[in-house]
Amino acid sequence: MKRSHLPGRLWRTCLGCLGLSIMFTMAMHSHAQGESIAPLTLDETLLRVLQHNPSLRVFEVRMRGLEGLRQSARLRPELVLEAEVENIAGQGELSGLNAAEQTVALSSVLELGGERNARVAVASAQVGRLQAEREATALEVLGGATNAFIGALAAQRQLELAEDAVALAQSTYRTVQRRAQAGAAPDAEVLRAKADLAQARLALAQLKRAFEAKRVELAIFWGATRADFSTLKGDLYALEVADDFDSLFARLERSAALAVYASEERIRQAELRLARAAATPDIGWSLGVRRMEETGDSAFVAGVSIPLFSGQRGRGDVRSAESRLHQTRLERDSALLSFRAKLFGAYQARQQNVEVVDALKDEIIPALTLALDQTRKAYELGRYSYLDLAAVQKELLEAREALIQAAASALAQGALIEQLTAEPLTASTARQHPLKNP
Repeated sequence: MKRSHLPGRLWRTCLGCLGLSIMFTMAMHSHAQGESIAPLTLDETLLRVLQHNPSLRVFEVRMRGLEGLRQSARLRPELVLEAEVENIAGQGELSGLNAAEQTVALSSVLELGGERNARVAVASAQVGRLQAEREATALEVLGGATNAFIGALAAQRQLELAEDAVALAQSTYRTVQRRAQAGAAPDAEVLRAKADLAQARLALAQLKRAFEAKRVELAIFWGATRADFSTLKGDLYALEVADDFDSLFARLERSAALAVYASEERIRQAELRLARAAATPDIGWSLGVRRMEETGDSAFVAGVSIPLFSGQRGRGDVRSAESRLHQTRLERDSALLSFRAKLFGAYQARQQNVEVVDALKDEIIPALTLALDQTRKAYELGRYSYLDLAAVQKELLEAREALIQAAASALAQGALIEQLTAEPLTASTARQHPLKNP
């Protein structure tokens, strides 16, 4: 079955609310007890992370809190019910309740500066910032999980290489033994071949433990304390061609990482509008009924209050809001420069590692493989020494190890580029992701 491009396409699809469809998909991926027989793919890894990573789930709680604040911001100024009794419990004519005056009134405030709309705008901007933070955090978490997957996949390939090294050392040891028994090789070569075999087995044991650690490190991204999979599935060496740097940087400028700063700027703009609105004087009003017990008459009462010099009192808040807005814009510009440097470094490092992978795959390893085959045959005929054979074997194994490291580094740099841009390396195509098998 053909799979879509990941992680870039998955990030673009899943960021935001992460999608009910993804939750449904994850519900179909039940975690069986013990290790899974099927190899773990990058698709399943990222889907597990999206549902179970604690740093992503916390946004649901924060969003509920901000929605409550926005609901409160929509409220108009409250109405106040006032009750007042005057001229009671005095002396003479004012004794008892004979001359009492009872007043019942409603009072509130008229917001003339549009404070309510400004408050709602601030709360809405805070919700928008949280959504941008959630997308940026999801990108960061998915990028970390992708790197952990790459590291585990590279460790798996190194383990396979170590198994090949043991098999090669065993074959060489048997060859040396046969030549020694035939009197064509000294016993010292047998001992050296035996020592090389022991070292290969020791390296294999160490890599098994390293691979186990990588598996657990990957499982931690979805909150597990142990790995429920034994192997991973992915092609470490299928590296796609990336778009040019200018195209990637254009995507960076509209990425989720910078969207956080854009959301922060909208908050500062809304706060500035609120500060200016608060500087406009609000009019307090009251309206009620007063009853005078002495005459038995009733009358309406009304009142208005206007604060003085409120504009001067609000100038400091306005200046402070303007300063925060300017600071946010400067921080965005600084972040853009930092992200550009990081993107350029990742782009150059990836290009270099891709060149190394191509050279190793197409030229160096085939040549060393042929050289090893010829050297082994020459050694069996007595034309080369064991040192010659061991040297070629070591060069081939080191070249294969270098291939694994270069490919893993190229994939990791590619994942960083996709994390920064929130899009695939090649936006114009929907080719299969390098970590997936056909």
